[in-house]
Amino acid sequence: MVAAVQRGRSMRAVAKKFRVSLATVQKWVRRATGQRLDRVNFSDAPRGGRRAARATPKRIEDLILRVRTQLKLFSDLGEFGAAAIHSELLRRGVKRVPTARTIGRILRRRGALDGRVRVRRPPPPKGWYLPRVASREAELDSFDFVEGLVIRGGTDVMVLNGISLHGGLCGSWVRSSWRATFTVETLIDHWRQHGLPQYAQFDNDTIFQGNRIYRDTFGRVTRLCLQLGVTPVFTPHKETGFQAAIESYNGRWQAKVWTRFQHHDLQDLIQRSDRFVRAARVRAAPRLDAAPVRRPFPKKWKLDLQRPLRGTVIFLRRTDEPGAVEILLPRFQVDPLWVHRLLRIEVDLSHHQIRFYRLRRRQPDQQPLITSVHYPTPTRPFRDHL
Repeated sequence: MVAAVQRGRSMRAVAKKFRVSLATVQKWVRRATGQRLDRVNFSDAPRGGRRAARATPKRIEDLILRVRTQLKLFSDLGEFGAAAIHSELLRRGVKRVPTARTIGRILRRRGALDGRVRVRRPPPPKGWYLPRVASREAELDSFDFVEGLVIRGGTDVMVLNGISLHGGLCGSWVRSSWRATFTVETLIDHWRQHGLPQYAQFDNDTIFQGNRIYRDTFGRVTRLCLQLGVTPVFTPHKETGFQAAIESYNGRWQAKVWTRFQHHDLQDLIQRSDRFVRAARVRAAPRLDAAPVRRPFPKKWKLDLQRPLRGTVIFLRRTDEPGAVEILLPRFQVDPLWVHRLLRIEVDLSHHQIRFYRLRRRQPDQQPLITSVHYPTPTRPFRDHL
């Protein structure tokens, strides 16, 4: 559009040709005024909310909270209000110190005042319970099933959905029923095409985790991940926050594919789902470019379900009343003072250990190790139950 206007065509004629409003043409021509076309920034404003350009930087807000704590504990005067914090920041030589009034608003917003008011804490980063994912050093793929769908005439529908946390790389695979063997084949095809993430996250469905009748059971999907160097992560029971990304995508798929059309048969649904996935991937392409790099799928690789277990499996769990937790059927006493709280449990099969870490959404950067226990890696042959 801009090139056409610069060649001498009128803005109205260009707007009519490209089927946009005159204001749109005027906007982009104004953006390119006095610049070469190859140097113009044509990127539009980001979608959704954003932090105001004049807002106090987060590092300054965090510094204000730290200074308040230090003044409260060690100040000779015992003063730790906005004025005292402002004076202390000036004394330390901090550049661009906010005014005392701004500091007061920051303290109120971050819940650091003595009065009881509603606290609006900043949300933790994506994947906060996995430090490498939270710092955008590693990618995480989430997978989940959508069940209970029926096409008129009695055809059952079951959909496996997947999406990457940072890149938004999505996928939907439709079948009338699913087994662990089908799931493994689908994941292999998906990762062979797009590369391997560092983590793969699942709920506690037996197709993903394996048969839970026997203790120390690692199913097909878990063994697939371990042999590819992907760390499987299993979310807590009945807690949807950890599955927010995949649950959101489940809702999008059902709204834009399942309920939007009347499907004649399973093949018709598969074709519509594939078109939606292709369009969603095109839309998420900028996110995928900025996401952590995915590892290439190994060449001449073959799944061996009898191979000895190596690697790490992560379970996210919540302790019970005595401060204990159950994974792989054994019950572990973790900490009687950490009751009904979240844990990240790393089952290290290579070093025969289980490590228990505290998790708190309010302090996502602090995940101390509580304890570790010896865990003999299972060596019995794999038996297919699913």
